[in-house]
Amino acid sequence: KREQLYLVNKSASEIFQKYLLTADDARGARKYLAKRGVPDELVTRYQLGYTPGPEIGGWKFITSRLQAKKISTIAIEQAGLAVKKESGGYYDRFRDRVLFPIFDMSGRAVAFGGRILGEGKPKYMNSPESMIFDKSRLLFGLYQHRDAIRKSRRAIVVEGNFDLLLLAVHGINNVVAPLGTALTRSHIKSLRGYCDEVVLLFDGDSAGLKAARRSIPFFLAEQVEGKVALLPKGHDPDSLVREKGAAAILDLVERAKPLPEFVFAALVEEHGLTLSGKSQIIQELSVLVQEASDPAQKDLMVAHFSEKLGISPARFVTGGERSFSPESRVEQVTERSFQQLPRKQRQVVDFLILYPEFLQELQDGGLGDVVTEPVVQELIDSLEKLRASGSFLPEQLLSQLSGGSERQYVADLLMRGSVGEDDEETRGRELCDELLSWLKSALGQRNGANLQKRILEAQQAGDSQRVGILLQEKMEVIRKNRGI
Repeated sequence: KREQLYLVNKSASEIFQKYLLTADDARGARKYLAKRGVPDELVTRYQLGYTPGPEIGGWKFITSRLQAKKISTIAIEQAGLAVKKESGGYYDRFRDRVLFPIFDMSGRAVAFGGRILGEGKPKYMNSPESMIFDKSRLLFGLYQHRDAIRKSRRAIVVEGNFDLLLLAVHGINNVVAPLGTALTRSHIKSLRGYCDEVVLLFDGDSAGLKAARRSIPFFLAEQVEGKVALLPKGHDPDSLVREKGAAAILDLVERAKPLPEFVFAALVEEHGLTLSGKSQIIQELSVLVQEASDPAQKDLMVAHFSEKLGISPARFVTGGERSFSPESRVEQVTERSFQQLPRKQRQVVDFLILYPEFLQELQDGGLGDVVTEPVVQELIDSLEKLRASGSFLPEQLLSQLSGGSERQYVADLLMRGSVGEDDEETRGRELCDELLSWLKSALGQRNGANLQKRILEAQQAGDSQRVGILLQEKMEVIRKNRGI
């Protein structure tokens, strides 16, 4: 079955590439690539392709061509190239998009990334995960650039496929890009086999800074040196290399700050170096120190941060211990741990840890009425404290939670990384809507159960008038739940 999916993607890649290079209807795609500065040589090297929109290729451009090669529609769907309609039949997933084949480390096409040419959304789209494609493990460009990365012992991580291509145009080939996800521990593990240093080349917006902070535990756990190079304001790698050449990019990379140092500077800017500011910095840095897997690495970090803060290593350690004391965290609970919660409530916990910005929406949707477990309520209290302080990073929960199992649960969840969707914000919105729907249903069921109890009590009391009123209320609840 896996071999069949490899065959589907290989055949599709050849069709997409030939269409881009030769079809009259692909002139717009060729002009777009030329305008972006991508020469024909790179189109061939990265095996770029194009699939037309429905007005030219219909809704089954690739599906029909693969079927003509005796490939089953089920295999095409399983490879992520076709989508099954509710009414029956199939249509192409990718339409009017420049396509980037995604290769595994054996050089086999396992998926595609697509950039739309028109105004539709999403702008970028990747194949769904499959038996042969796990986007949390693969990086765009790693197969093509593995030798350059191995030779330089350094990998540069950029955010987009076109950033990678434009750097390659200018001779910078030790570059990779995540596939629409945040960097995961599996990504770092993959890179560790080729290099000793990974530089995150980001712009200075909040999303990039947040992504850098989130990646620290992965670098520490894999004992890979992570660094951050911030692009000048208003630039991405594409625009900077066009305007100032490869030297500007290489200079940024050479001056990249080690991740812990980068985070330290960001914390100083955020909290200042007052007594209270230092206390907050120590608490947050202590979390990072705990993530280091090598004792010697921990000692070096403690010594370095202590010197920066102008305190002794012993003071740093005791300050860190205080940050984990019961007085600064929620009280230890003996009821259920996160791991022991029912499946849906555990989904709520996972969602709030990864997407704390949606907390208020869930609270407005009745979260506190439906999920009453003390351990969940304490998680909510901790998130509210962090939000009130203006610092809302998930990893800071480690310094708030009292139970060792809860801290381990949060750490393990963060170590697993992103949920692996193309767009974290979009995925967060989708998950929030799913949980809001569940909360609405759960509230309806609970209200119905309460009404039924009151009806039975009225019947036992012989109050027929009250029974009639309550039955009308029950019918109204049923209609409301059904959307009538």
